[in-house]
Amino acid sequence: MTANASPEDGSPAAATRPWVIKIGGSLSDWHRLGTWLDLIARPGHLHPVVIVPGGGPFADAVRDAQDNWRFDDRLAHRMALLAMEQFGLMLHGICPTLQTAATRERLRSLIRARMPAVWLPSAMALDQPEIAESWDVTSDSLAAWLAVELDAAALVLVKSGPCPCAATDAASLARDGLVDAAFPLWRGRFAGDSWCIHRDNHLLMEQALAGRATPGCALLRCPEGEPMPSVRA
Repeated sequence: MTANASPEDGSPAAATRPWVIKIGGSLSDWHRLGTWLDLIARPGHLHPVVIVPGGGPFADAVRDAQDNWRFDDRLAHRMALLAMEQFGLMLHGICPTLQTAATRERLRSLIRARMPAVWLPSAMALDQPEIAESWDVTSDSLAAWLAVELDAAALVLVKSGPCPCAATDAASLARDGLVDAAFPLWRGRFAGDSWCIHRDNHLLMEQALAGRATPGCALLRCPEGEPMPSVRA
C-alpha cells in the first residue's frame, strides 16, 4: 500500500460495501472512456463497484430545451434523470459486462454478487423530497445521495476538468464550480471517504480499486463551524 493510502478494514463485511464511482458526462466522447469502463468491469476489486452516470450531451439537450421553451425546473429535473439513464445505457452498450440497475433490490443483488453495476436513477431518485428538483442537483449530488443510500465505503468523482492537487473541502469545490451547488450538503451526510480524480489517472484508479492507493484528491466535509448550503426541496 502506498504512503497516502488509507487503511482498509479487511473484514468480509467491510469488503461487501461498494465504491460508488461517478463517471462524468464530459467523458461521453473521450477516446479512453472504454478504458475506464473495462477497468471498472474487471473482476477482483477490493470492493464491489456501482457507476453513477453523468448526463453528458443528453443533459445538455435538456438545458437547451428548457432555455428555449421555459418549462419549469421540476420537469427539467425529471428529464435530466432520464438523460443520466441514457448515458448509463450507453455505458452498458460500450461495456456489456456492466449490469444496469434501477432499484435498491437490484443494486444490492449485484453488490452481493460483486458484479459491477450502472445505476439508472429515475426509479429511486424521482419524487424524493430530500432531492431538490433544480439544477443545484446534478449527478455529483445524486452520486453522493446514492452513496448514503447504499452505505458505500467510498465515493469517487471522475472528472474531465481540473481536480485540486491536495485535499479540499466540498464547499470550496462548489464555489469554484467543480461540483454542483448541492454537493457539499450531500458530502456532509456521507460518512465514507470521497475523492475527485481526473480522467487521465486511470492507472491510479486501478491501484485504488486493488486497495494499494487512494484515488486522487480527498473531498472533505465542510470545515467545522462553516454552514452547510441550503438546497430547496
